[in-house]
Amino acid sequence: MLQASKVIPQGQGLAPVLVRRAATLTLDWDIRQKSRFDATASDGRQVGVFLPRGSVVRGGDVLLTQDGSLLRVLAAPQAVLRITPCTDHGHHHSHDHGSFALMRAAYHLGNRHVPIELRPDHLKIEPDHVLADMLRAMHLNVTEVREPFEPEGGAYGSHGGGAHHHGHGHDHDHHHG
Repeated sequence: MLQASKVIPQGQGLAPVLVRRAATLTLDWDIRQKSRFDATASDGRQVGVFLPRGSVVRGGDVLLTQDGSLLRVLAAPQAVLRITPCTDHGHHHSHDHGSFALMRAAYHLGNRHVPIELRPDHLKIEPDHVLADMLRAMHLNVTEVREPFEPEGGAYGSHGGGAHHHGHGHDHDHHHG
């Protein structure tokens, strides 16, 4: 079995043609948040993935195998709840109210530590009828769809396990000349 133990987030630094040519692993969110799993690549090879604990693999990431080949990760469509603002309340500024309704929903879901994908016009969560009822009570549309799911990393989540530099470069010496 082929082994992969390194993630290249979003294929950074790789030639796009190599990434496009790579075999793919289509994985749902449950699998992509595990650090050890087995999967079958698009070319039929069996792959054992062994990543540092706490690793999360995102759609678009590239796995490097021990034989030097690349595997492009695709987020598999899976059952998710798509949450959109309800627009049939006759508000004059329904877009503003809709944005606020989504913001409120994200706040309440975040308080429950629910993995959530944030988009400008909708939210996505894994199916949960209790949460769906809560969201409908907040006057939101909740629809079950099959789409890729890429939840936010969270305040303490590491993105790819490497050092995460934001380049803030704070200069606390405020004497300008």
